[in-house]
Amino acid sequence: MNTKYQDEIKYRNQTKCHPEQSLSRFYRERRSRRICGLLFRCNPSPTVMRLMRKLSVIATLCALAATVPAYAQTASASSTQPIRVVIVGLVHGHVKGFLTALPKNSAAQLVGIVEPNTTLAHQYATQYHLDPSLFSTDLESTLTTKHPDAVLVYTTIQDHRRVIEAAARHNISSMVEKPLSTTMEDALAIRRAAREHHVNVLVNYETTWYTSNTEAIHQAEAGKLGTLRKVVVHDGHEGPKEIGVGPEWLPWLTDPVQNGAGALFDFGCYGADLMTVLMHGKAPESVTAVAQTDKPGTYPHVDDDATVILHYPGTQTVLMPSWNWPFSRKDMEVYGATGYVITVGPDGLRTRYKGEKTESQATAPPLPADQHDSLAYLAAVLHGQVKPQGDLSSLDTNLVVMQILDAARTSAQTGRTVQLKPLTQ
Repeated sequence: MNTKYQDEIKYRNQTKCHPEQSLSRFYRERRSRRICGLLFRCNPSPTVMRLMRKLSVIATLCALAATVPAYAQTASASSTQPIRVVIVGLVHGHVKGFLTALPKNSAAQLVGIVEPNTTLAHQYATQYHLDPSLFSTDLESTLTTKHPDAVLVYTTIQDHRRVIEAAARHNISSMVEKPLSTTMEDALAIRRAAREHHVNVLVNYETTWYTSNTEAIHQAEAGKLGTLRKVVVHDGHEGPKEIGVGPEWLPWLTDPVQNGAGALFDFGCYGADLMTVLMHGKAPESVTAVAQTDKPGTYPHVDDDATVILHYPGTQTVLMPSWNWPFSRKDMEVYGATGYVITVGPDGLRTRYKGEKTESQATAPPLPADQHDSLAYLAAVLHGQVKPQGDLSSLDTNLVVMQILDAARTSAQTGRTVQLKPLTQ
């Protein structure tokens, strides 16, 4: 019999271990004996052998301790460092909200602002006490020299594609204001750029950070409402001119090319976004829309009021975007077979479930710390803490939103219902 196997059998009989355990220990001890022989030029005693085994274990643990904490510290440090962001465009009024919150926000560091209109740039620099060195008129040079982690896009909606594609070529992610684009052609081009360059493209909606909406979605997903039957979403305000939208914003907001439409796109996107998440990313089977202009003297080129009906198997949704509400509103009614939930502002809820005789009111629970606003969410995505798939800001969700808006615009123009097909992946 081979001497090697004789040694293995002898050791197994001595230790009385399971064969696999015995062989494992046999080879470990033989390796230790060889090391000892090299160190001491002798046949080591059992005491020395035990010592060497302990030293071997300690050495292994030390090696792990040297690498694992280092990795953990690196990950921890990167997740707490603010992301570097560049603002592109100052013609979208929502940029004011970011600049107002910036001094108290630890999630992001502003490293640059691109705005070709130098008068507008100076106005913002003065109003928000911004360092003039932050400003540039050239996007490419800013992306090259500032090395941002992401761009925050506050241009016209039509310009989203141009900025996203430019950032993607530099392997830089983008967050744009809603909606994603003005056309399906641009939306699909944005998806191609994101995939080709492996970057994130996210869409910011004010209502994403409403705890009331998140709780309504959670209740629907948890089955508390039963099968969804009807969803009604009201969004809008008195009108952009009526509420005092700035002169850099109003002209393109009321332009059908630069904004896609009027109230239909401006506020129809909110309900389309929420409904797409409620339906787990599925597009409706059909879209029927009516759009009209009740104030032609104020909005001669675009609609200021619309009604959109989305048909899903077993479920119907009515979107009511308008620039003619008597006040600003963003609320949603979700009705199921066994209950309903109605959102009231950013954090309020009204609910009633089957078997209950009266309606209840509640305050929605807070959002997770890394998802309580757009910058915290963006930082969490870039740090790998949140995966943007199927949520309200994700690119896949907003491709479906654009399908809905594009179909609604066509339906309103033609007076016909538009049938939708799933997007090719």
